[in-house]
Amino acid sequence: MNRTDRASRVIAAPPETVYGALLDRESLEAWLPPDGMRGRVERWDPRPGGGFRMVLTYLDSADSPGKTSGATDVVDVGFAELVVPERVVQRAVFEADDPSYAGTMTMTWSLAATGGGTEVTVTATDVPPGIGQADHEAGIASSLANLASYVEGAAG
Repeated sequence: MNRTDRASRVIAAPPETVYGALLDRESLEAWLPPDGMRGRVERWDPRPGGGFRMVLTYLDSADSPGKTSGATDVVDVGFAELVVPERVVQRAVFEADDPSYAGTMTMTWSLAATGGGTEVTVTATDVPPGIGQADHEAGIASSLANLASYVEGAAG
C-alpha cells in the first residue's frame, strides 16, 4: 500500500475560510461527500488526536457498491496534525470486511495562499488497493469542487 493519489484546485476564498470548512462538522457534511453520495458525521472531535466518523451513503447503490454495506462507506478519521490555516492531516480507516480496503490511508489537505484565493492540494498516501485510483482522484476532485462552491458561496 504505497500508492499516492492527489488532486488540487484553487478556491476563491482565503486560507482561513477554507481551513474553517475543513474543521466544521456541518460544513464537512455539506461538501465532503463526492457527487452521488451524502454524508453524516456520527462522532466529532476537531483537535489533534481527535477525529470523526462519517457514514457516506450512495444515492444510487446499483452502480457503486459500498465498502461497508451495499449502499454505504463508513470511515473513521483521526486528526494527526492541524496547522492553522495551512494543513490538515487525517488518518482514515474504512469499515469493511473486504481486506482490499484494509489499512490506514493518510489524507493531507495543504492550503497555500494565491493571488486568487487558496490553492488546496489533497494528497492521499497508502491508499488501499480496493479503491481504484481514477475513481479516487475523481472523488477527491468532486469533493474539492463541492468545497469551492461551499466556501465561495459563503464568502460571497
